[in-house]
Amino acid sequence: MAATARTGTPPRLRARQPLPLAYAWAAAILGGAILPFAFQPFDWWFLVVPAVALAMAALRGRSLPAAFWLGFATGGIFFLLHIQWITVYLGPVPLVALTAWMAVWWGLGGMALALAWRWGEPRMQGALGAFLGMPALLGGVWTLRESLSSSVPWGGFAWGRLAHTQASSPLADTTSWVGFAGLTFLLAALSALLVQLLLQHRTIVRRRLTIAAAALIAVVAIPAFPVETTGTIRVGAVQGASEAGLLAPYTRGEILQEHVDATRLLAGEELDLLVWPENAAEFHADEDPATIATLDRVTAAFDAPLVVGTVTSDGDDTYNALLQVEPGKGAVAEYRKRHPVPFAEYLPERWLFEPILDALGFLELIPRDFSVDPTSPNAFDVAGTVAGVAICFDIIDDQLAREMVATHGAEIILAPTNNADFGRGSAENVQQLAIAQLRAVEAGRAVVNISTVGTSAMIAPDGTMLDRLPQYEPGAMLEELPLSTTVTPGIRLGAWVDAALCIGAALALAGLGFAARATRHDDRRRADA
Repeated sequence: MAATARTGTPPRLRARQPLPLAYAWAAAILGGAILPFAFQPFDWWFLVVPAVALAMAALRGRSLPAAFWLGFATGGIFFLLHIQWITVYLGPVPLVALTAWMAVWWGLGGMALALAWRWGEPRMQGALGAFLGMPALLGGVWTLRESLSSSVPWGGFAWGRLAHTQASSPLADTTSWVGFAGLTFLLAALSALLVQLLLQHRTIVRRRLTIAAAALIAVVAIPAFPVETTGTIRVGAVQGASEAGLLAPYTRGEILQEHVDATRLLAGEELDLLVWPENAAEFHADEDPATIATLDRVTAAFDAPLVVGTVTSDGDDTYNALLQVEPGKGAVAEYRKRHPVPFAEYLPERWLFEPILDALGFLELIPRDFSVDPTSPNAFDVAGTVAGVAICFDIIDDQLAREMVATHGAEIILAPTNNADFGRGSAENVQQLAIAQLRAVEAGRAVVNISTVGTSAMIAPDGTMLDRLPQYEPGAMLEELPLSTTVTPGIRLGAWVDAALCIGAALALAGLGFAARATRHDDRRRADA
């Protein structure tokens, strides 16, 4: 009774004791092992909530060192399973290194979540605090960790965000309102709510289920932001099934010819725009007369512009680029990839990492550093339409998506990519496709996700696939895609939502920490008195 009187906590809302340490380790490991199944290729999106709930429950009542290693274990197991496709050409060392780096982030996040439990739970004991305040706090701290690891350092590694699990779920529509970070927050908060519902003593089961059902219905019932269609564009997209990537060997001209051959599948069709994948025109297409002549013949055959990937140079700088090729005019515009992949397309801090990779025998896999042109506009004015463009890894970058739509006025999104380096049947292809589907919903735009080997698809603004090509088979798609100039709240306000969640979580955690410190100081004073 004395404890109840001091905290003002009704007995029926007193929480259970923290999990024993052995059970906490089991929960952390199980959460990390379950989470990959929420992503493609499994697409059991509903598993994200119990997986994250297990990870959060493991951290409750833990010391900071224990919380770090519990978070590290969850993140490590998750990434080892989620990105195993990286080993196809690179072997196990890059997988282990990238997994360890991301696991460190998850360990730091585990420490922050442990502090949120320690400082927040004693002050959020009523029904409102337990079932709203704590889930919001824990969801915000999870989102803060995810946002930091997705951007720091060197542009971060945004693969494996919680939002990426929901491409085919009813929750995907929420991205049009709150963006990817907002969806991650909702998923993490629902996971924390599940933990809270299970933790409270003697709470009536019916009431627990009512709270959970109301929260889930409130989120699922949110429809996508209404997007007005302003016209259509007839787009052809070609998959050459060329297995040559950045690492796989090939004969010069092979990739180009394979895409020329596959384009013949569209012969006789009327097009407004033709799209080829990343690297489809190989190296220096803008400088090679034979390649430009080939591209000119393709555009002349359809009397339509072509967007095609190539590698370009400007002095000592080399760029992974897209060219806009117009009939009879050659290349008239160029986009240079803004988010090249660190340790794949370039070596950050080469002075530091070059000796290490050289000693490990991996330096030859990064023979050049692709440069970044931060002023390169990620949109083309093509076929009377503003088309946003994203090369491969660009599609995961929230800021680039906002820029192409809100700044440049993109009416459709083109996402050429080359997935050949990740092997046949690779989960990387479908994981990237899921991100493209979510991006379509967030922006309210049709997306052309075209790969050298797949998975290629035409995606409607609501995220549904209008057409899809089998992997590693030559093919072509042709669709009349809708255009729009509507700017969704997810695009217009997404950066503010992300910042508000992260800053709010950091400030709340700091405030609770100061309050806890003040409480301890007062307790010591009373004890001394």
